[in-house]
Amino acid sequence: MAMTLCAFAASSFAQMAATTPSTQPDIPTGETTKYSFANSRIFPGTVRDYWIYVPREYRADKSACLVVDQDDVQFHAPAVFDRLIHDGQMPVTIAVFVAPGKVKALSPAALDRFNRSYEFDTLGDSYVRFLLEELLPEVEKKTAGDGRAIRISHVANDRAIMGSSSGAICAFTAAWERPDAFSRVFSAIGTFVDLRGGNIYPSLIRKYEPKPIRIFLQDGSADHNIYGGDWWMANQEMERALTYAGYDVNHAWGTGDHDHKQADAIFPDVMKWLWKDWPAPVKAGLGSEQLRQILIAGEGWQDVESGPDSGVIPTGLANGRALGPDGRIHRADEQLRGNRLVMAANGGAYVTQAPAGTDPGALWYIAADGKKRVVDKGLKCYSGVTLSPDQSLLYVADARSHWVYSYQIQPDGTVADKQKFFDLYVPDCADDAAAGGMCTDRDGRLYVATAAGVQVCDQAGRVICIMPTPAGKAVEVAFGGATFDTLYAACGEKLYMRKTKVVGSRPFQAPIKPALPKL
Repeated sequence: MAMTLCAFAASSFAQMAATTPSTQPDIPTGETTKYSFANSRIFPGTVRDYWIYVPREYRADKSACLVVDQDDVQFHAPAVFDRLIHDGQMPVTIAVFVAPGKVKALSPAALDRFNRSYEFDTLGDSYVRFLLEELLPEVEKKTAGDGRAIRISHVANDRAIMGSSSGAICAFTAAWERPDAFSRVFSAIGTFVDLRGGNIYPSLIRKYEPKPIRIFLQDGSADHNIYGGDWWMANQEMERALTYAGYDVNHAWGTGDHDHKQADAIFPDVMKWLWKDWPAPVKAGLGSEQLRQILIAGEGWQDVESGPDSGVIPTGLANGRALGPDGRIHRADEQLRGNRLVMAANGGAYVTQAPAGTDPGALWYIAADGKKRVVDKGLKCYSGVTLSPDQSLLYVADARSHWVYSYQIQPDGTVADKQKFFDLYVPDCADDAAAGGMCTDRDGRLYVATAAGVQVCDQAGRVICIMPTPAGKAVEVAFGGATFDTLYAACGEKLYMRKTKVVGSRPFQAPIKPALPKL
């Protein structure tokens, strides 16, 4: 949904400019205290200031909600919080304002290393881990001036994060990476451009299974248009992507430059909107059309407590094993250093050979009569392997790249026409997609276990959906269950399952010709 805030922007700004903490009669004034932090392991060598705002209404016998703001104290926030908390328009909230880190130069003749872009513009979880593992635990060791212990809620629904420019994309990244820690985001003049890859967010938002995040975006048409991109257009792309994916998103567009004027003016109303209906939880949307074709609303990943059961849980989740057309479980030949295998309906099998020492491994074909031969070499790390539903194509993952290769299967079981076909998403903090196990559904989609979770590709080789898995990196994925419509994902020692709207293909059964790909 969207809302136009221009009508009250000027009056809100005028009011807040005149109502500093000392000039808001009858409103209890909170305290804001400055501290310094210099013990980061995630950003070694950095020192930074930070400020803690504690409202007068806070009582130490109950955890407070939290707002984290990047780039020091902004948006007249303490005065705004005093008024909104007093008026009951936002919950009792402790705020932490964080400056970017610096690595101090060893000599007065040298320049400090400024970490702002590195910390704020970089995608991945480094900054949010810094908050959760280092800074916020330090905050909770402090006390208010009158001795009240600082207790912060650890529930994501009770936490907001915000910032401007690079601090805004940093706030969004923190919630995106850890929606279990932050559910509410305010982005002012957000830097969703290619300074350090932030321009990819609109695409990821459209592909990822939606997360429980509520976000407000602000920008002006005279914002930067420089080497890294067009801020004005990038923010509108973000809003359109979030709306498309079903997020609870709002925005205020103006005519301003890369400054705080509009953000300061609308900030009180932004906070009211971000905290509306609290403590009702922020909910995730239904996602793209492609996700809705696969996933069942309200049906998420569930922990499978029992071990593999050959009658329900697919054997493909066990490395180097697959069910064959004879109803028996087949294992990869240990002499081949078998990594993973797939059994075809004709009784043949394809086995990926893991690298060892200077030997990079290979792809083997084992015919129904047991004869085996190498049919492909050249990948960095032969990993997952599966067949298209019509068994005309073989798909092989290279775990040390972002590619899944496609081969045409020849009548004698050899393969030809090798192509880097499926282009997987690689998280910013990784060097490769870490593709593992794979499977297909009867409609021709390819499911790949990766560092980002389960990535789903269409027949044309494009990632259309990304489903994060609860324990992080997925190493195996397969369909199973009584009707073969349950998707299983293995993440290290943990195994998860979820019912879907689709039915998995069974390579050991008769081929199925799927519909033509679209686009």
